[in-house]
Amino acid sequence: MGEQPNPPAPFPAREGGAESPPRVGEGLGERLEVESAMPVRNIVVGQKVDQVKLQRAKELRRQMTREERILWQQLRTNRLQGFHFRRQQVIAGFIADFYCHAAGLVVEMDGGIHQQQAEYDVERDRVLSALGLRILRIRNIDILENLAGVLERIAAACRAAT
Repeated sequence: MGEQPNPPAPFPAREGGAESPPRVGEGLGERLEVESAMPVRNIVVGQKVDQVKLQRAKELRRQMTREERILWQQLRTNRLQGFHFRRQQVIAGFIADFYCHAAGLVVEMDGGIHQQQAEYDVERDRVLSALGLRILRIRNIDILENLAGVLERIAAACRAAT
């Protein structure tokens, strides 16, 4: 007889009280602390990210290559066997094409530019490996000619790490 439904229950207070701010690396509530002159903390715990690198990563997300778009459609929203990937992730001052934090895996797309920057890639791989990350290099042509095989290689690398 005209009864009103029960109002929704309020969300329970977080551990430590409602006033405690979220910590970097905590659950899905990770946030970037952005200040104009200060480096920011990012998804890789304890890392400070320079504003210039952060802006460059955002530009690269907007200007993805055709092959990056194809691969991203398969990796985004945990589509590859539930593994979560980020694109254009800044790690130790480098911008990784794709990064799976749970597996400690960096997936790099190798197009024509990588033939011209071989020394840079070797140094980058050395630094990322020293952080305990594994690097999987994928040639652009493989994305176009054998996408299923590429996805299986990435999934196998993720499974091996977890």
